[in-house]
Amino acid sequence: MEPLKLVAVSAGLGKPSSTRLLADRLAEASLRALAAEDRKAEVEIVELRELAVDIANHLVTGFPSAALGAALAAVSAADGVIAVTPVFAGSYSGLFKSFFDLVDPDALTGTPVLLAATGGTARHSLVVEHAMRPLFSYLHALTLPTAVFAATDDWGAGADTHAGGLPARIGRAGGEFGRLLQGRTARDLNRGSEGQKSQTRNESGEGGDEFDGVVPFERLLANVTQ
Repeated sequence: MEPLKLVAVSAGLGKPSSTRLLADRLAEASLRALAAEDRKAEVEIVELRELAVDIANHLVTGFPSAALGAALAAVSAADGVIAVTPVFAGSYSGLFKSFFDLVDPDALTGTPVLLAATGGTARHSLVVEHAMRPLFSYLHALTLPTAVFAATDDWGAGADTHAGGLPARIGRAGGEFGRLLQGRTARDLNRGSEGQKSQTRNESGEGGDEFDGVVPFERLLANVTQ
């Protein structure tokens, strides 16, 4: 059986970066969970900091550089994605959003995605639910119910130790992610969804317009009385 291909996307800007550190820790936890079930996997880290200029150029020209093209291809072909962003102004970073704006809208359909974020304080922790999860729901990804948020204090000596603190949360998320990837890969799910789309197109006839059957707005208003 071929090794699973995991891609960890880190949108951290610093070097060193707590966002990259969290991505690395989650990747390690996921690999340990898979190894415990005798499932081989490989992890590729996509550091968006190194692709920032390429991402901006692609947005305005429509053509990716070789490095950016390789990163987009890796994410699109991944069996699982770990997506980690710092919090800026109460949401994911612009660099993080710009990168995923360039990913093909259908590429992540059915792909398991582990969400994580870093921020200055725990007050930003809901960014995962209010910003990141809707983004990946729009991309039809299969987001893991358990996400990880790491505030600055989580990394220090005085870190919260409730239920084991950040290391325990990372281990739990990585374990759940590994179990989700067991037995069936996201590529299998994608092939199934593509087959269903193909069947739908065949049933409706080749060359059918995606807006066939949509009721015109004027007709909807026809029976509205003033």
